[in-house]
Amino acid sequence: MDHYYKERFHVLQDLINKIASLTETGDIIEAVREQLRSLIPNAMEVCVLLLDPDAAKYTSPLQCALYDRPVSCQSCKRDRPAVQQAMARKKAVVMSESEPIVRPDGSRMTVGSEYAMPVFVEDRILAIISVVIQPLTRYTRRDFYLIRDFADTLGTILLTARRQWEITREKIRISQTLAGLTPFVPGSVRRMADKNPELLTREKENKQVSVLFIDLEGYTGLSATRPEEQVNAVIEKVFSSFVDPIHRCHGEINETSGDGFMIIFKDHDPKTNAMNAVKAAFEIASRCGSVSRSLGEEFHLSDMGPLAVNMGISSGTALVGMTRFKGMLDTRMTFTASGAVTNIAARLSDHAKGGDILISQATRELIQGLWPVFDKGRAMLKGIPEPVQIYSLLKPE
Repeated sequence: MDHYYKERFHVLQDLINKIASLTETGDIIEAVREQLRSLIPNAMEVCVLLLDPDAAKYTSPLQCALYDRPVSCQSCKRDRPAVQQAMARKKAVVMSESEPIVRPDGSRMTVGSEYAMPVFVEDRILAIISVVIQPLTRYTRRDFYLIRDFADTLGTILLTARRQWEITREKIRISQTLAGLTPFVPGSVRRMADKNPELLTREKENKQVSVLFIDLEGYTGLSATRPEEQVNAVIEKVFSSFVDPIHRCHGEINETSGDGFMIIFKDHDPKTNAMNAVKAAFEIASRCGSVSRSLGEEFHLSDMGPLAVNMGISSGTALVGMTRFKGMLDTRMTFTASGAVTNIAARLSDHAKGGDILISQATRELIQGLWPVFDKGRAMLKGIPEPVQIYSLLKPE
């Protein structure tokens, strides 16, 4: 049986050449429609009805040529029997007797047979190709093959357009989420959101990391005794002073809360990551002292004593990648590291007092011989069932 393979091959090649330079989805769909209309000699009109509820967000509906003025194919064709049956049966439908087209002025245009072909994308109908031919003419077998080929091509076009829109929407959401934290956002997250949004869909991976948690001591007392605007100004100035040393030490600020945040060191070998975490902690401690003195004068905090930053560092394997927090109204994404190493670092910062820097056994082994380390014994940490061996980087007073 002759399936017109050679002609269909050259037709699709010609179509690809015509749409290759187009960037807008609407222009591409229009080019597909025009090409198909030119291939069916007795076609009065070829319409592409977009059934995807989100289609209006990534393209525009086509205009039907059967009217005396521009009319969207969505409104003129969607309720026609052939289209309705194709949607219900999920297969192509031919109606030999088609209802006339009623124009806005009440005039009627007689049409011939009507053919409706669903465009499937991952078992969903995202569009319908509707072809109306002249009265007293017939479709040929060649017409059916060409319409089916064009339906497959349209499916690929719509799938690509929808995915690109979803990636862009996710990128906007991430940008909005990060907008209020711009000074503290890791550069890698911004680069992913700006240049490689497709990386945000990759699975997490296990990596050797060091995690540093920072907790501002006295935050609760500060919040209870000072206006909210003043508390926010103090926190912003304190944390802003830490950004440069963290980035210099190749750390990525991951999550922030009212009185602290988490920093991941992951881009080097385990020993270098641990060294960078410790370097950042020492510089943060130094910065905190000078910033505390200047804030005491600016905001009259002398009655509360100097601000102190408690820190905890842990090293080991963590699951690193993008995490989605889905709620009823929105989805928030963040780049994070999860696992025991993160939990221990967080609990060490909670356990620290008076500006101490506590490290885990694993971190101590990685930096052994580089800095003095002081044994703090074993302690029970919240949420961790077994006692944890703790060390400090600061000499006990």
